Amino acid sequence: MTKLTVYEKPTCTTCRNLAQLLQERGIEWESVRYHVTGLTADEIRDLLRKAGARPRDFLRAREPLVAELGLDDPGRHGDDEVIALMAQHPELVQRPIVVHGDRAVLARPVERVLELLD
Repeated sequence: MTKLTVYEKPTCTTCRNLAQLLQERGIEWESVRYHVTGLTADEIRDLLRKAGARPRDFLRAREPLVAELGLDDPGRHGDDEVIALMAQHPELVQRPIVVHGDRAVLARPVERVLELLD
């Protein structure tokens, strides 16, 4: 089986729960600490395409910056703008995102990762 790639933040409870689930099942993964390395707009687009998702699906709604930037008003920013802001502010990106080949899921709840293992 191809190794999973997990976009995560180690201090995130959901990310830690996902790591525990993967360890229990003996599944190897590569960690990407995107909040440190950042993500380009193209990388975000690629993750969204693999997940069949829209930018707002990966937006971290409880992040205070969402309201500050007016991202809580769906009519105020288009998809390209949302992606650009996510690239500029990685803390806006929801986590953990798990990629397996050409598919991805936002692993909330963490059991969603199992969809990639079929």
